[in-house]
Amino acid sequence: MESESPLVPFPLLQTPIETNYRACTIPYRFPSDNPRKATPVEIQWIDLFLSSVPSFKQRAESDNTVVDAPEKAEKFAQRYTEILEDMKKNPESHGGPPDCILLCRLREQVLREVGFRDIFKKVKDEENAKAISLFEGVIRLNDATEDEIKRAENLIRGILAGNIFDLGSAQLAEVFARDGMSFMASCQNLVPRPWVIDDLDTFKTKWTKKSWKKAVIFVDNSGADIILGILPFARELLRRGTKVVLAANELPSINDVTYTELVEIIKKLKDEKDQIVGVDTSGLLIVNSGNDLPVIDLSNVSPELAYLAADADLVILEGMGRGIETNLYAQLKCDSIKIGMVKHPEVAQFLGGRLYDCVFKYNEVLNY
Repeated sequence: MESESPLVPFPLLQTPIETNYRACTIPYRFPSDNPRKATPVEIQWIDLFLSSVPSFKQRAESDNTVVDAPEKAEKFAQRYTEILEDMKKNPESHGGPPDCILLCRLREQVLREVGFRDIFKKVKDEENAKAISLFEGVIRLNDATEDEIKRAENLIRGILAGNIFDLGSAQLAEVFARDGMSFMASCQNLVPRPWVIDDLDTFKTKWTKKSWKKAVIFVDNSGADIILGILPFARELLRRGTKVVLAANELPSINDVTYTELVEIIKKLKDEKDQIVGVDTSGLLIVNSGNDLPVIDLSNVSPELAYLAADADLVILEGMGRGIETNLYAQLKCDSIKIGMVKHPEVAQFLGGRLYDCVFKYNEVLNY
């Protein structure tokens, strides 16, 4: 379902949005910077996007749904590299100055212009099938933890472990190419706490004392991320009586799960009673966010999402793109969680943490 309507602001952003909201977390430049000269931070991020070009080109070459894929992949690599090099010389050359949203948008535009729609489709399908086969085992393991607070922590750790599956990171793309990823081992091997942003203890005390009537979760990657990380947590919220809205991308972007893919995944996980491993799913809704990037600007979401989110009292932004590189400091009118793994050295440096550090930022809004 592709949205025909114009995008609208997310209704739970603090207003006025113009003065309270800035999508990109890391400032690439300041008003005092020369508009025609790239800043050191802009150069650093342009180089980061340049370093990912070979892995995107490789994915594109092997897209057997596209005629002449290798030639088109070469065209993509050349064109996007040219754009990035142009921006180093003149940051305003392609609709800039650049930030992570613009750099992602230009990459997607070039891919689509040369003829690619979803270069990660094959790997997404494979990883989804693998994760679906492991889903019930992960659920049983979580359900066996009787202590409610410990179970909540296990579920949060599961989200962070699932978020490792990210083919937008050049280093992680190489790891996957070599040997895949063991989900349970990843849960055990998260960097030790305290994490670079760590509100987990505060959240765990709230978990037993309050319940939310409706949660909106902005989801991230296919495979282990959505199926073994987010969905067990969403199921736990449903079990506690919270309605859950899962907001997924309208169009493909790297290995992020799309709205149509998520609808199929949920169908496969439900039994004939419309339950997911014994939990009723009548309070579960899936919505197209109106987004087509691995990052998100909350001032532009689909009207469907805006309508469903208007009465939510918990918003979760998951993944490095949506929860850290954009929206880490977004002020919302209700409780919020920003959760993800730090997978770029540039983000680790900005936050003052380690590569593969974790972010769990919980903000409570009283009297919402």
